[in-house]
Amino acid sequence: MSVTTSTRNNAPSQMHPYVQARNEMESLHTTSVRAQKMRTPTFGRLLTILPPLVLGLFLLTGWYVGTTTGHISSLFLPPLSDVLSSLTDGLGSGMYLRDALVVTMQESIFGFLLAVAVALPLGYGLAKSRFLSMTIQPYLAAAQAIPALVIAPFLVLWLGYGLVPHMAICMLVVLFPMVINTVLGIQTIDSTLTDAAHVEGATGWSLFAAIEFPLALPSLLAAVRTGFTLSITGAVVAEFVAGGNQGLGVLVQQGFQRYDTPLMFSAIVVLAVLAALYYAATWLLVKLAGRIY
Repeated sequence: MSVTTSTRNNAPSQMHPYVQARNEMESLHTTSVRAQKMRTPTFGRLLTILPPLVLGLFLLTGWYVGTTTGHISSLFLPPLSDVLSSLTDGLGSGMYLRDALVVTMQESIFGFLLAVAVALPLGYGLAKSRFLSMTIQPYLAAAQAIPALVIAPFLVLWLGYGLVPHMAICMLVVLFPMVINTVLGIQTIDSTLTDAAHVEGATGWSLFAAIEFPLALPSLLAAVRTGFTLSITGAVVAEFVAGGNQGLGVLVQQGFQRYDTPLMFSAIVVLAVLAALYYAATWLLVKLAGRIY
């Protein structure tokens, strides 16, 4: 009788206690969250919605009273009716559709995708290689300390005017937070799981796909959520400092130059709506990842 032993064949049983313990902890956490949601009464859920609504109504009421009674100059804070009129005129004429959807959203989305393509592999490399971390991280921190206002003129000289320098500035604005979140997610993985995977023989892509990516996914999603929401800010900064004749940032500048505060506030409202839509999209991404993993 012959007995055949194989480290590769026995590795699943060696990894099983770790994976089983992790799955049991996740199952207990999911069950407790669901039970807590079932115990939460409707009144308790309303309490989470009412405070921001009350604060918003309070601020809008103060805005309306202050401007209609003349206590606040319209140069500093325009009446609500003027802001709504400017907003409806801009939407009706297609100005906000052109400047928001075609220009600012295009800059922010392409800049964010460029940042993802750079930040996630770079963050993974910094977390896995001490030599790479010691070599690149000081320059990364120094680049983050330099304001985009200083870098933008060089990008315009090197890349010219148009979409490309705006994308580059947007990418630089969102890059550093995404890199830091990625590094944190990889470095906080439990070493016992990776050791068990090494016993199995998993290296490179198999180790990343089976162990590192699922465990680092919360931090990676946090990096994506932060970067995608912040990309709106990056696009507006690019429009402010790199020139151009379209975009929500350009509208704010035009309103400032003409002392047209209703135009400035209506553009800010559109920016806030875009930021909320971006945040909602990342929330849906988190829910989808939760269902898959």
